[in-house]
Amino acid sequence: MTSGPAEFPEASAFLELAREAAAAGAAVLAGRSAGALDVSNKGDSGDWVTAFDLAAEAAVREVITRTRPEDTITGEEGGTVLPETVSGFRWSVDPLDGTTNFIRNIVYYGTSVAVAGPDGAWLAGVVHAPALGRVYYASRGHGAWVEDNGRRTPLNGPVPGRTGQILATGFSYDPSVRAEQASGLAGLMEGFADVRRLGSAALDLCLVADGTHDAYGERGLNEHDFAAGALIAEEAGCWVRRPRLTSVLDGGPSDEERLAAWTCAGPLELSGKFPL
Repeated sequence: MTSGPAEFPEASAFLELAREAAAAGAAVLAGRSAGALDVSNKGDSGDWVTAFDLAAEAAVREVITRTRPEDTITGEEGGTVLPETVSGFRWSVDPLDGTTNFIRNIVYYGTSVAVAGPDGAWLAGVVHAPALGRVYYASRGHGAWVEDNGRRTPLNGPVPGRTGQILATGFSYDPSVRAEQASGLAGLMEGFADVRRLGSAALDLCLVADGTHDAYGERGLNEHDFAAGALIAEEAGCWVRRPRLTSVLDGGPSDEERLAAWTCAGPLELSGKFPL
């Protein structure tokens, strides 16, 4: 259940900073040039990093640190930065979610920024997708919205019970895990008319929030993949399951822990479709 605005009065202020930070990262991505990608592989086949990932994360971190120097930042590329004096607030940054899409010039990619309070509750989240012209955002207790080429619309999740429901999911870079996911896909799709794999977990969660997808479920996400998108889906009224992972501040999670855990979103009536 989403808490009321009075319980999270600081959420709106954090949202403004999250939007500024995500816009700084997205501005880097909007300058995409095939000749400047500088692509390298992070380990698993297909797990790429580009010069734009690194530059976008630096831009996001600069905005946050300039305004809130005592906040902790955890990011996909830059790891965890603990200030000398810790405020208790923590930012989770994915500067370029959908890197393979970005490399191939497929439009589903963006910068994801979210912030959690001292109790671990996510307070604000933004997914800024420059190639789509969309900014998805939410603050706890204040609802979720999308700005699509300047037009602002509230998000209310999928239409309940509609025919032809679409499931969104994704697959691991690890061949053995991917084989398990592929073998279980038919069972996962039971009751759905079709499946989509867009290549950005953050945007898949946002597309549940705006009703494009009817549900989303995927194994193996990192926190920075789902932090902003899960809050946006939740504030749009969706049922959301975040994986219970060992905090990055405690050195976690392990690959085994991460690959076993599901991130899911959709209307409540579809919550039973996903493995526990």
